[in-house]
Amino acid sequence: MNNPEPSRGKLREGEAAVAHDVAPHAAIYFIGRIATPWKTREECPRQGDLAGPLCRVEIDAPWREALAGMERHSHLQLLYWLHLSRRDLVLQNPRNEGTRGTFALRSPLRPNPIGSSIVALERVEGGTLYVRGLDCIDGTPLIDVKPELCPKA
Repeated sequence: MNNPEPSRGKLREGEAAVAHDVAPHAAIYFIGRIATPWKTREECPRQGDLAGPLCRVEIDAPWREALAGMERHSHLQLLYWLHLSRRDLVLQNPRNEGTRGTFALRSPLRPNPIGSSIVALERVEGGTLYVRGLDCIDGTPLIDVKPELCPKA
């Protein structure tokens, strides 16, 4: 079978990976990149912290006009592609704390490695969103931005 993603690293006790030759069903447009202080997965916080460091969400030129009105919102949901994640694990043993199925975890190691964070919007400058609350590595491709909660009064 042909797995489009190479295996990365050894499996922990109790983990299982699958080989698959399923063709992708859709295409995704990356609309920008995320700039964070973390260079590796090990450096990233386990969950985002709304009081964490200021990060930049840089929207590519064709999509910048779609930010109109974004400053009205205090929080955003960001969807991003965890581009360095392996995509073949079905059983995982996170931190050697017991085996669980991939879909029972928030692990970035999944068939479609889509990350999601609710972030606090600090400000908008041109095509850049300044936010707090991310948990991804520097250079992560951005899939989508959605307003969260209520608009600012």
